[in-house]
Amino acid sequence: MSKTVIVVVDGFGVGAMPDAGALRPGDLVADTCGHVLDRCREAFGRPLRLPVLGALGLGLVHPHPDLARHTHLPVAAGRAALGYPGADTFAGHQTMMGADFSRVTVARLADHLDEVTRALTDAGHRVELLDGKPLLVVDGVVLVHDNLEADPGINWNASGRLDDVDLDLDLDSGAPSGSGHAPDTGPSHSPASTSTSAPTSTSGFDRILAIARTVRTVAPVARVIAVGGHADGPLPGFVRDGDGGTVGLDTPATGFYRNGGLQVQHLGAELDHTRQLPDLAARAGIPVTLVGKAADILACEAAVRRPAVDTAEVLAHTLEAVRTDGDALVVANVQESDLAGHQQDVERYGRILEQVDAGLAALLSLLTGPGDRLIVTGDHGNDPTIGHAFHTREYVPVLIHRPGARGVELLPDASSLADVGATAAAALGLDPAGLANGTEIREAAARAA
Repeated sequence: MSKTVIVVVDGFGVGAMPDAGALRPGDLVADTCGHVLDRCREAFGRPLRLPVLGALGLGLVHPHPDLARHTHLPVAAGRAALGYPGADTFAGHQTMMGADFSRVTVARLADHLDEVTRALTDAGHRVELLDGKPLLVVDGVVLVHDNLEADPGINWNASGRLDDVDLDLDLDSGAPSGSGHAPDTGPSHSPASTSTSAPTSTSGFDRILAIARTVRTVAPVARVIAVGGHADGPLPGFVRDGDGGTVGLDTPATGFYRNGGLQVQHLGAELDHTRQLPDLAARAGIPVTLVGKAADILACEAAVRRPAVDTAEVLAHTLEAVRTDGDALVVANVQESDLAGHQQDVERYGRILEQVDAGLAALLSLLTGPGDRLIVTGDHGNDPTIGHAFHTREYVPVLIHRPGARGVELLPDASSLADVGATAAAALGLDPAGLANGTEIREAAARAA
C-alpha cells in the first residue's frame, strides 16, 4: 500500500524563468521565495521558521541563508519550468496533472474578433462593438472581453449584469418583470466543463453561460469565464484598458464581488481528462481526494472533493485523507499564499508559509511507508514585492520525500510541471505514458546524464 500526496503551494516560485520579462521587463527579478524570506526577516526580526521545507530540500533548490542547506531526510529536490504559456493556476494544475496545453495560447480578444463574432452570430446572437473598442456587446446585455485580473491574454470573460439580462429575458418572453431573476446561490464552479451546447435559459446566468460556451468553441485561451452579478451601474461604465493592449471589464469595480449573488463558471480548454493523473489513478482503483482549489479546478468524477480556502482547513482535509487505510492519491492546493501575493502582502505570505511548514511536519509523520511520497511544488510565482497584482512567471520547487530511499538526490530542471504528474504516477505504480504529457523526472535525469 502506498500514498502519494501532492501539496501545491499556490504562487510559490523560486526565481524568474528566462522569458519572465516578455510582458513586464521588471518581472525578470521576480523571486517569490527569496523576497518573502528577506522581507519577513526585516518585518519579524527573525528568519521565517521553515524547518520542514528546509529538510525537504528547499535550500538546495533556492540557496538562501535562512534555509538549511543540508537534510537528514531521504529527498529528491529540484525545480520545474511551468511548461505552459503565461502563469495561471488553472493551466498550471491541468499541466501538472498531465494535460497537453500545447494548443493553448495567450491571445487578446482583439486578435480573434472575427471568429468570435461569427460564432456568436451563427448561434443567433446580435453582436456589436462597444464604442469601436475590441470588446463585444452580445444581445445588448452581455460583454465578451479580455479578463483583466489575470495576465493579458490568459483568459476571456463573458460578463452580464443579472438585472439587465433578466429584464431582457422578461421582455423577450413577455413574462412579468423579475420572474427570471437568478437566485443568490453564490459562486458555482465547473472546472472540467468543455461543453459547447447552450442550455435552455431559465435565468439570466444561463444566458450568459450559453454565450460563454459559444465563445469557448473558438477561443484559443486556457479559460473562458462566465460571470454574472449585481453591479453598481451599467457595465460599459466599468470598461477600461488593460496591460498588453487588452480591453475588458474592471470586475472588482463593478461591485460584483460585494453585492451578493455572484455566479461564475469556468470553461476550460478542451482536454482529455481521462489522460490526467486523477482519472488514471481512479481507474486503477486508487482513491483520489482533491483538496482546496484543486477540488474546484481538476476533473475526476470518482474523486472525493474537499474545497476550502482557509489554509488550516486545507491542511486538515489533507491529513484526514492521508489517515485513511490503503492506497491514495491526494492533491491539495494552498490558495492563501497566492491571495497574499495578489494583495502584495509579504508578511501574510510569510505567515502562510510557516503554517504550511507545520502542516507538512504532520504529513511527514504519516507518510512513512517505503512506497509513500510527499511532493511539494507550486503552479507559478506570485512575488508580493514585485509591484503589481499579477502572477509572476517563475520556476517552482519540486521537493519529493521518499521514505526508505537513501540520501539526497539533486534533480535536473524539469521542462514542465507535467513531469511532476508523471513522477507521481510512477510512485503510484502507474505507467506515466497513460498521461497526455510528462516524463518521470528521474527518467529525465538519467537521460540528461
